[in-house]
Amino acid sequence: MSPHLQFMCGPLLRYDTVIDGVWHGAVMIVTADQGSVYSPSPYLSLEWDPSSPLFSNGADTPKSPKTVYYSKQITGEEIWVYYGTAGTFTFWRFMIEIPLSRYEMGVSYQINNGARLEFFVPAIGQNLRWAVHSCNGFSAGINPDDFKGPGFVSGYDPLWVDLLNKHYEKPFHALVGGGDQIYCDKVTQEPEIQDWINKKLVTDKINYQLTDEMRFAIDRFYFSHYCLMFRSGAFARCTRTIPMVSNCLDDHDLIDGFGSYPADLQSSPVFNAIGARGYFFFLLFQQFTVDAVDGSLDMHPHPNRALIMGELGPWIPSCSHSLLTYLGPQAQLLLLDCRAERRKERIVSEKTYKVILDRIRALPTSVEHLVLLLGVPIAYPRMNFLESALESKLNPFIALARSGFGMSGFVNKFNKEAELLDDLNDHWTATHHKAERNWLVQELQKVALSQKLRITFLSGDVHCAAVGLFKSLVKSKKGPGVDPYQDHRYMLNVVTSAIVNTPPPAGVLKMVGLLGKKTHKTLHSAQTDEVMVPLFKQDTDGTPLKANLVMGRRNWCQVDWDESSGDLIFDIRVEKEKGYGTSVSYPIHAPAPRWSNT
Repeated sequence: MSPHLQFMCGPLLRYDTVIDGVWHGAVMIVTADQGSVYSPSPYLSLEWDPSSPLFSNGADTPKSPKTVYYSKQITGEEIWVYYGTAGTFTFWRFMIEIPLSRYEMGVSYQINNGARLEFFVPAIGQNLRWAVHSCNGFSAGINPDDFKGPGFVSGYDPLWVDLLNKHYEKPFHALVGGGDQIYCDKVTQEPEIQDWINKKLVTDKINYQLTDEMRFAIDRFYFSHYCLMFRSGAFARCTRTIPMVSNCLDDHDLIDGFGSYPADLQSSPVFNAIGARGYFFFLLFQQFTVDAVDGSLDMHPHPNRALIMGELGPWIPSCSHSLLTYLGPQAQLLLLDCRAERRKERIVSEKTYKVILDRIRALPTSVEHLVLLLGVPIAYPRMNFLESALESKLNPFIALARSGFGMSGFVNKFNKEAELLDDLNDHWTATHHKAERNWLVQELQKVALSQKLRITFLSGDVHCAAVGLFKSLVKSKKGPGVDPYQDHRYMLNVVTSAIVNTPPPAGVLKMVGLLGKKTHKTLHSAQTDEVMVPLFKQDTDGTPLKANLVMGRRNWCQVDWDESSGDLIFDIRVEKEKGYGTSVSYPIHAPAPRWSNT
């Protein structure tokens, strides 16, 4: 590079939205101030050719552009500086605007005349091709090497390489993170946090006062962990060649279970600081925004045009950050922030729901598909019996674990509740969230009917692939169901999880599959049935599967619009053989809305 920059992380690509035929996005880099030259300021050079088709004669291989007609140079904006023991590190943001043409285009970019990289934008009026993933990390106790096949240096890489290979065949315009893009639970292993984490009494943890050393350690962990994860392996190759839609926030992006613990723990000084700084670094690395720099939507035009700011979080000193972004004339994507405002008994506030529903009602009439990204599935097998058992004071396993009888792993390290309870409390079907879930589904049904809008949920979190479904209730089991194209209540919940993390144990998968067969009457009063779709009738080697409701293999999903039918096709790509970097297709269609409102 000239002048030289010492990269700590990046470049990272972000897609925001399309407004009036102009593509909006950004590039971000993190540089070590020691060894970098900032005179002149870092600059981004762009080049593209709007007059040459990306694909020639219907071929599925990109056509190399012959002539570059447009170029642009953008000066970087300094948005934050991290002060660490090894020096200072600056975050530079380059805001990009690309006028779309009648062809798909490859856009090349360079930082300070360094290595040339390329991303792709759609043609004007074209619906985007995009990929979605979740759970980009391993849980504690998992050996990543168990998931690497021949030719791979890391168990993190195989499905990211599979995604990249699909991108090279036919480029994706956007990369959507469905939650847990990074696992930050190891923040509790920082040396300065050990005195707090080792307190045996829960009251001592709750009353523990945050020190300056602990504040520094928390920032040091998030900064270093983000830089390591976002610059490593095939994931980093994806994030610099496929623009990220600002990713969905889930608990591990902060710390395991954040928002689903009791108020006394959530509001305690140390736990509160972990959540607050985790959210700050989520916005910085995954949305390329700093509230102190960019302000609120009321102050001035925000650089993230798709942003919907909600209420101030109860434990996080920031408003929630949801997004409603353009996926083409027929499709929009709503990423709902289900973590910033979360309490044990609430996921999103009424005020924020109103703002979001108003934005949905204002969508252009051309939009036929709204994809609602939720970190946790909303149509998924219930585990209320387990929730009740784990909350019970009479549970003998919890009593033994709290007493230290060699079962400490059964309770969490924060407040000695059952280790699985925060995961169950996260679910939309949890006792505390059931009423909110049912209300949201019915409100979306009203919107779907009035606006002739097909709504599809997209989720991660559960480390297996599945598809839930809301549809109009048919009182007679022998009677024909409502044609999906005519049914405004027909809402899929496509679950794609995880691209890296290990699937649940066989016993858990069997239990989820059995629970998935149960008929739920929760929404029968709203003329709505809820089922799981038997999508996985064959295993990845072609052998028949009896348990066909969930797939316990790593996976990701590619999404495209079918021009002939108007359907949105969700193709769940399931790892064929652990660690080998190839996948098998399991597609499902979200039908275009074809009912009449008259």
